[in-house]
Amino acid sequence: MTHKTRSVILLTVGIAVLVALPVVVKSSFAIDIFIRILLFSFIGTAWNLMGGYAKQLSLGHAAYFGLGAYTSTILEINYNVSPWIGMVAGGAVAALASLPIGWLCFRLRGPYFTIATIATAQALMLIFLKFRDFAWGAEGTTIPNLGAAPLMMQFENKGSYYYVVLGLLLLGLLITWLIERSWVGNYLVAIGEDEDAAEAIGVNAPKMKRDIYMISAFLTALAGTFYTQYIYFIDPATAFSFNISIEAALVAIVGGIGTLWGPLIGTVLLETTSTLLQSWLGSSIGGIQLTVYSLILMAVILWRPTGLMGMIEELRQRHAGRAPARA
Repeated sequence: MTHKTRSVILLTVGIAVLVALPVVVKSSFAIDIFIRILLFSFIGTAWNLMGGYAKQLSLGHAAYFGLGAYTSTILEINYNVSPWIGMVAGGAVAALASLPIGWLCFRLRGPYFTIATIATAQALMLIFLKFRDFAWGAEGTTIPNLGAAPLMMQFENKGSYYYVVLGLLLLGLLITWLIERSWVGNYLVAIGEDEDAAEAIGVNAPKMKRDIYMISAFLTALAGTFYTQYIYFIDPATAFSFNISIEAALVAIVGGIGTLWGPLIGTVLLETTSTLLQSWLGSSIGGIQLTVYSLILMAVILWRPTGLMGMIEELRQRHAGRAPARA
């Protein structure tokens, strides 16, 4: 069996298992964990396009998460526009907002770029805190509960939300797969390795970073709309939370930046561990999940800088190297 055939079989089985999970698992708590895993896998996948392949360490993706959330919510509450339409509109707003933000931030490199992206997200949060009449200010607002209203992205059970976020993740993985296997992916990797050298051989680095930033912002905004509809509430502290930016980067770094499956593997490890520890020990040992987060991150940086995907690839190559000898 060839490596390509094996990969197709594993992918098919994986998708089948994901589709069947809400049918087999009846626990609402378990499905909520699955939804969080899929959601942050999707956000991590969107971040990975920018921070993984192009190695532009952005910690301000909460800006686009919040813009997507607020755009769809304002359209829904004030103009009765379906969140399905608002989700696309929020993605467009975020993509357009990434142009001036990127133009400013990309003038900086290294830690200065990272600090600029953080400042952008925090500035947007402060702006929305002041818009009391337009965006409900610091108090936020609740999403009207319409019961079973699929056209308004409201469902009676969590299983339906699971399938929505699963569709978003598959969309993010498909876009990443197409970019990874195109000339765009090669250019992004070249920029990430050495931007000056890439420009010297003819790569238009500013345009490439701008374009991939727009795609990353668009996808992140879709996640913002979904999350707001899922929790039925929005306020600036939630929509523009710095934790979202950190989480997006962490899951990709732990799983393996610049890889297709890295954010998904990293999220499975971090989110499952965090949620279970908080559920079991959160009441007796405060902050236990943050401690475990720190330990996992330190272990990956010290012993596996390429992330879990690097370790998996190393094991696969080692196995492939021993197979002919056994034969």
